[in-house]
Amino acid sequence: MVTIGVRFRRPEPRRRVRDFVRGLLAPLLRKNCWTIAEHAGDASPDGMQDLLARAKWDDEQVRADVREFVAEHLRDSDAVLVVDETGDLKKGRHTVGVQRQYSGTAGKVENCQLAVHLVYAAEAGHALIDAALYLPKVWCEDPSRGSEAGVPDDVRFATKPQLAARMIDAAVAAGLPCRWVAGDEAYGGDPRLAAALRGHRLGYVLAVACSHQVTTGIGGRRVDHLAADLPRAAWQRVSAGAGAKGHRYYDWAWMPLPAHADVHAGHHWLLIRRNRRTGELAFYRCWSPQLAPLGALVCVAGRRWRIEESFQTAKTALGLDQHQNRCWRSWHRWTTLAILAHAFLAVATARRTQPSPSGLIPLTVNELHRLFNALVIEPSRRRTDQLKWSLWRRRHQARARASHYARQSLTEP
Repeated sequence: MVTIGVRFRRPEPRRRVRDFVRGLLAPLLRKNCWTIAEHAGDASPDGMQDLLARAKWDDEQVRADVREFVAEHLRDSDAVLVVDETGDLKKGRHTVGVQRQYSGTAGKVENCQLAVHLVYAAEAGHALIDAALYLPKVWCEDPSRGSEAGVPDDVRFATKPQLAARMIDAAVAAGLPCRWVAGDEAYGGDPRLAAALRGHRLGYVLAVACSHQVTTGIGGRRVDHLAADLPRAAWQRVSAGAGAKGHRYYDWAWMPLPAHADVHAGHHWLLIRRNRRTGELAFYRCWSPQLAPLGALVCVAGRRWRIEESFQTAKTALGLDQHQNRCWRSWHRWTTLAILAHAFLAVATARRTQPSPSGLIPLTVNELHRLFNALVIEPSRRRTDQLKWSLWRRRHQARARASHYARQSLTEP
């Protein structure tokens, strides 16, 4: 709160933001303005709803504060910026950005929202630092629909790689220390994003599809065809980083590629990963302003999975995808406060300087989350708050039932 308090002019929204984030950190079965307000001891959810929809504060400035907070505590000149999107399943068609589209979360086409996120992955830890809602073309081509959901007039259609490029531009302009960018096929297949990263002198390891074409000394070739022609001696066993069950070993091969005809000098590679058990292949386009060893590229490719860990924590523990906000402003504010809560956990975990006792693994984000709730949040709550909210819910439901019955009596004979 010391970090972001200056963004709120009045004490009331400052208190509500504090209580809101404590609610996101709490082990509530379902997180929305009602449950968070009850957890905070408020008399009704009106204050929390007002914080998201009507109070005056700039969520973009708060995300900039979070980015600075993460950079201060996880600072790493070799850090990796990881980009990826995640989907939130929704019903209906009025929630901003919703349409039937492919969701990697569901693994199929579903009615959902998609958002692009940016993670700062350093040696000490990793944290969400930025997010952008993907607005499909059908939304951008329907001004009345966008106006109903509170979409600003100056918002235009942008692809997911374009949204990622904007967030990376902002991070670089703010002086965030980093050296690499990693992403999946949705970002590796966009040459404009790769060119923008070369312009920032940021190395990248971006996944590409098996049908991706690269230029070689004998012309254009599909990357899977190049992999099929590699001799056995071209493969090396290298760890992509330590996992929960040990090092993640794969077979890797790489080959230099001719430089692009652009002004950004550097070194290009094709990196290929082979699963040692199934033989499944994955392909990466790589670039660095300086020569880099195979181990460095593999390490960057391995850190891309940090964003999956961040999504899991943010969704299961912090309610990132549990919001019930239909409008543009409310969505961005909810997401910003979930990012803030995740950054708090990541930094608090990374700042433990004392080594763990013998026989214990280091403290994890999920374990610190449980301890924080048990030792800090829950002891401060009052039993009378739960009794007050039982009365409020029953009173609200009685009014709603009476209203439904009255409306029904007007429509039926």
